[in-house]
Amino acid sequence: MKETKTQKANHVPKIKLKTKHHSVVKKPQQKKITPEKPVQEKIAPEPEKPKVRFITIDSEDAGQRIDNFLLRTLKGVPKSHLYRLMRKGEIRVNKKRIKPVYKLLIDDEVRIAPIRVSEEKDAVSTGLHIVANLEKQILFEDDRLIVINKPSGMAVHGGSGLSFGLIEALRALRPEARMLELVHRLDRDTSGCLMVAKKRSTLRHLHEQFRDKNVQKFYHALVKGHWPTKLTRVTDALKKNDLKSGERVVVVDNQLGKESETRFRVLERYRGATLVRAFPVTGRTHQIRVHCQTSGHSIAMDAKYGHEEFDEQMKSKGLKRLFLHAASIEFTHPNTEQRLKIEAPLEASLEKLLSKLVKE
Repeated sequence: MKETKTQKANHVPKIKLKTKHHSVVKKPQQKKITPEKPVQEKIAPEPEKPKVRFITIDSEDAGQRIDNFLLRTLKGVPKSHLYRLMRKGEIRVNKKRIKPVYKLLIDDEVRIAPIRVSEEKDAVSTGLHIVANLEKQILFEDDRLIVINKPSGMAVHGGSGLSFGLIEALRALRPEARMLELVHRLDRDTSGCLMVAKKRSTLRHLHEQFRDKNVQKFYHALVKGHWPTKLTRVTDALKKNDLKSGERVVVVDNQLGKESETRFRVLERYRGATLVRAFPVTGRTHQIRVHCQTSGHSIAMDAKYGHEEFDEQMKSKGLKRLFLHAASIEFTHPNTEQRLKIEAPLEASLEKLLSKLVKE
């Protein structure tokens, strides 16, 4: 009988397998087809919605303006946004609207409406290597303050075209810290001891010590030429000047300038240079740098007040930065009332330069 087309399509070929005794006819196995499981899309959980916050003011935060308190508490929220929230009544104290100048009192209750705080505070351009390096530079730390050996080339805070500074990097390093504020400042190119307060009471206490001249800061500077042993005190008055280019410089002006005093002592003499210790009695901008310049002994690699020929000599020996280092700071601890002296070692590049110079 002839096969129809349908039969041909359903025809299964027979395969003979030979054995020792007989032949077995076996159908070929067909692969089992299992239906594919539907792919379930993973839905990311929705971010937690911000909630109303209530903060009760304690003695640490009392006495400061509400706007300054909010800027520290709500890191990442622009100042203009905070002012707008206060105008709209989204931020209140004791259920009442307040102005930015309101000074907080103990037991005040601050109500902050839901705000999606910018996460930029955690994503500041502080590279991991910078933050890790800062951890190694901490000289002293307790629950009241930090003393850190600030690297040269790092500004103490962001601004003027800088996305971050030392204080922003420290906040990234210590995200759990409720407050981190600079007690004083160092020029961007100056390295060495810098104090940062962890509590408002500590900040006030240390500011009082600075005002009463109970804080002593000693700097090491490599200067041009032979510094006279008898030159132990420079008292030229200093005045800030703004150049046409917009650059700010400090000049000596004994009529219009502010009273200034720096005390000096020779530490080591080298051929063509002297390592001096400088103690600024007053704290004017660029004080040590200008007092060295006006005495005829500019600090090595000072871009503003330096001596070009001397800088070239030092550059040829490998110096790439200003040789001014806050070597130590002495103060009374705000809590224990113990007198502390913290020292910051010179960075390796400065030690290497000194080893290349010929002592006299």
